[in-house]
Amino acid sequence: MPKQTVKEAIIAALKKVNKPLSSNDIYDTIMEHDFYRFRAERPPHIVLSELRRHCVGLDYPSASAKKHYQILKDGTYWIKDVPVPGESIEAAETQAAVKKSYEVSKDVIRNLKEMHQSHIEKFKLSILNQLKELEPDTFEHFSKKLLEVYGFKDMKVTQKSRDGGIDGFGKLKIGITHLNVAFQSKRWKNNVVRKKEIQSFRGDIQGKFEQGIFFTTASYSRDAKDISIQSGAVPIILIDGPMIVDIMIEKKFGVVVMESLPVYINAFEEALDREKDSNKNL
Repeated sequence: MPKQTVKEAIIAALKKVNKPLSSNDIYDTIMEHDFYRFRAERPPHIVLSELRRHCVGLDYPSASAKKHYQILKDGTYWIKDVPVPGESIEAAETQAAVKKSYEVSKDVIRNLKEMHQSHIEKFKLSILNQLKELEPDTFEHFSKKLLEVYGFKDMKVTQKSRDGGIDGFGKLKIGITHLNVAFQSKRWKNNVVRKKEIQSFRGDIQGKFEQGIFFTTASYSRDAKDISIQSGAVPIILIDGPMIVDIMIEKKFGVVVMESLPVYINAFEEALDREKDSNKNL
């Protein structure tokens, strides 16, 4: 048996028969001529998976960008960019038109993905800019609500005259107990939260709370990040502007998903393959 890959075995089988074949016929030809020895429970499925992952026109999430095969109108497979044996001029022209349409579709999908990514980036920036325009006390209440939608309970915003460096507090259920948590919110446009702000917040909550959460619409300096988690000290979770926006999107808080556009992939042969396997087990 020559040492070769599943891909090479498939191509060898197609060349041996010199005509397009179904996935099962390709598998039978591979076995008949000992092109490859499978060590899997369902070797026909290995062949089908290889064909579809590397087939022109089949671009689902787990498909490969490298294409080695083409699928014909009757559902059989042949080698990519190799003339189909016995194919008429009309059929060849039809297949060429299908390939051209596929390439155009790929360009359209790529452009849509780029537009979608651009929209997301602009959308996130727009939300972040809105957050930066909030009044400081409004941002504190916003932080409280964000923690509530994330699962925190009994959240309260402290009064300005007696907050002691703590803007709010509440509880987070961990297993059968509750973690006492305090938060601080800094609605800053351009300032960077530095080490001293984190140290001050930690000093305010040490011995009273088991965890601190620091919100800012700006960013954190490296030294602030370095001391946020320290052995023997209350851990401080740092959440910056982009992270706030990501949480809003994840929890759909202040964000509405207008529409989801499904993309359909032909999986008809897989369905038949599963049905055959099911019947074998009866």
